[in-house]
Amino acid sequence: MSHNLLTSNLNDNALEQAVIDALKLVYDPEIPVNIYDLGLIYNLKIDAETDVLHIDMTLTAPGCPVAQEFPEMVADTVRFNVAEIKDVTVEVVWDPPWTMERMTEEAKLQLNMF
Repeated sequence: MSHNLLTSNLNDNALEQAVIDALKLVYDPEIPVNIYDLGLIYNLKIDAETDVLHIDMTLTAPGCPVAQEFPEMVADTVRFNVAEIKDVTVEVVWDPPWTMERMTEEAKLQLNMF
């Protein structure tokens, strides 16, 4: 996993990678980088009995113009792209606050932050 600040209980590496790949299809509406590489995904937790994935994520700013629709967009993308997941819930959390340190090296390169 390239993201050392993400916590996950997905014990299957292939499933975890499939979820991450799906998350990389979703882009922040204000920054041309996907939400995974931006570090907006804090936690992936799957209920092994129901195959329901719960995602804790944040936004770059509390006043994000798509804050209401964005979690459902994220859930729909994972549902559509990862067949093993039966359902997805997404919770927007604000603690810890997002900072640029959460971004992957790829995101920093993409935004010329070096």
